Formats: sequence, C-alpha cells, structure tokens
Amino acid sequence: MSQPAQPTPTPPASPLPDAVHRLVEVPGGRIHLVEQGTGPLVLMVHGFPESWYSWRHQLPALAAAGYRAVAIDVRGYGRSSKPREIPAYRMLAHVADNVGVLSALGEETAVIVGHDWGSPIAANTALLRPDLFTAVALLSVPYSPRGALRPTEAFTMLGGAEEFYINYFQEPGRAEAEIEPDVRGWLAGFYAGLSGDAKESPSEANPRSDATSPSGQGALPLFSVPRGGKLSDRFPVDPAPSPWLTDADLDFYADEFERTGLTGGLNRYRNVDRDWEDLAAWQGAPLTQPALFIGGELDAPTNWMADAIKAFPVTLPGLSASHILEGCGHWVQQERPEEVNRLLLDWLRVLPAPVGAP
Repeated sequence: MSQPAQPTPTPPASPLPDAVHRLVEVPGGRIHLVEQGTGPLVLMVHGFPESWYSWRHQLPALAAAGYRAVAIDVRGYGRSSKPREIPAYRMLAHVADNVGVLSALGEETAVIVGHDWGSPIAANTALLRPDLFTAVALLSVPYSPRGALRPTEAFTMLGGAEEFYINYFQEPGRAEAEIEPDVRGWLAGFYAGLSGDAKESPSEANPRSDATSPSGQGALPLFSVPRGGKLSDRFPVDPAPSPWLTDADLDFYADEFERTGLTGGLNRYRNVDRDWEDLAAWQGAPLTQPALFIGGELDAPTNWMADAIKAFPVTLPGLSASHILEGCGHWVQQERPEEVNRLLLDWLRVLPAPVGAP
C-alpha cells in the first residue's frame, strides 16, 4: 500500500501561500506538486518551459469551486526528479509519474488537464489508463493519435528550408548552449514571441524563408531555426512587457531554471521518436473519455494542427466542447485565466461521475 504524501515546507516567497507543497514518491523517483482544496481530484500538467506555477490562476479557482486542485512539476523540472538518461523522459515514464501521483495522493480517479507538452502527456495518460483518468482537458496542443510517419521525419518536412525547432532541440547540449548564458532573457523572448499580445511578430522582426505550415498559411514564427542559427533569432525585438507576465512571474521561472537548467525539459523533445516506437500499439487510437479543448487564435499549434482539430469527431468522440480564444496566444491559462477558469469549471460541473463513485 502506498504511503500518504507528506507536506513539505512552503518555499520562501511562495506566490500561493495557502497552497500545500508536497514531494511524493513515484516509481521513477519523486514528483513535486502543489495543491489546494478538497473534493474530486483535478491533476494539472504543465509544458515547456514552465512549471507548476503556470497553473497559479487555476489552483485557487478550482479549490474554491470544490475540487482538489493539484499541479505538478513534470519530471526534469523544479523539485521533481531529474534523471540523467534521455530515455527516462519518454512518454511512458510521464504516464507512470501521473499514475504514481494519483496513488500517492490516495485517490482512485482523477480528471487530468494539460497545456503544451502537458497536453499530449495528459492525453496519453488518459489513453493508456482510462480506468484512472476519467476525463481530459487539453490546452493549446490538440489531440493527435500516433501517426504513420516517424516524428523527426515529419518535422524535417515541416521545417522546409530551415530547421523545425523540435529537430533543433534533438542534439543534447545544443539548445542548452543557447539558453543558459542568459536564462531570464531567453525565457522573456520565448514567452513574448508566443504571446497573443506580442507587438511585433518574430517573422516581421526577422524576415525568413518561405517555410510554411502544413495548411500553407505562411511562416511558422519562432518554430523554425535558420540553418546555423539559433531559435532566439526569431524572438521579437525589444518586446513590450506582457500584461499576463509580471516581472515577479518571470523572476520565478528564471530562478527555477537557473537552479535546474533546461536539460530536463528539453529531454522531453528528445524522446519523440522513442514515443512513436513505444506507442505503436495505439496507432490511430481515439481518446474516448469526456474531453475539452481550449486553444488560442494566435497560437501556432492551433493553426498548424488545424487538421487535428477537424478530426476531433473521430479522435475525440467524447469531446464536450472546443474553444478557440480570440486574440490569445500560446500561454492560454496564463493569458486568459478568468476565461479558462470559467470554461474548465463549466465543463467539470457537467462531467458524469466515475463508475463506482458514491
């Protein structure tokens, strides 16, 4: 029988002083999580380059509405385990972490919510363990089942004359050498470049080749790297401050990554082909639990994965609603917290009770 998760001291200057921080043991090591409230469990999974902190607006809102809201640091981030081996960041390991968190918290089922990389992690967790994860909400990145083409081959085609960013991230140490000399500055540029309130797009600031999205809708700003260049070559020039990201918010993220480095987060990208091999048995598999999708109108994945959204009637037959937030960029739950909270809570309130629930 698993041992109950033990509270750990709240970090100094915690942005959510009412939240409880815990380190829980999972088969692959430990996961740091932050929780508020009591009630049905809602497990939130962040993306790159973020942390549990990306859910800072959702934790208190869900808790106030009668849910046990839990946001984790994905392995490789924050105070969670950071294995050295790249294969330790494969999708199956992240699924096992989420299952381990559920057990450590003494819960039998949960709703899982993911943003950016957290979205496919949440989707695959629900796909592989539908007995435990009874509903799934996906933010920014739509569900797309395993396809026939090896991911890095597909990304090579997507990059065209340049190098698609996921392929750029494949070589260990390459992206780290770009980021780590100025972590705060790099994060600021990355966040600004994908924000809906960016005043100057990367493609306008840095004219580039004719690489296009799969639908032919023009350049993929920030997601292709000039041959021999860096991803930051696509960042906006002197971006205006984002109203959704304060200096204190940026300081929090920068402090985390100054301490941990970026390798853990980047290793998730370095497993895309390994995931494709691991998930061969789920080729084209639909995700049948009740589902919700929230994307940003100006978010690149919402646009280049438009075909995946069109396929939702087949791939997400339990979809309750799909929302595209006008004028919103990639960081949907941070850029539009009140709207995202309302959509999540409206969806959660009408979910059917899990089988066996009282």
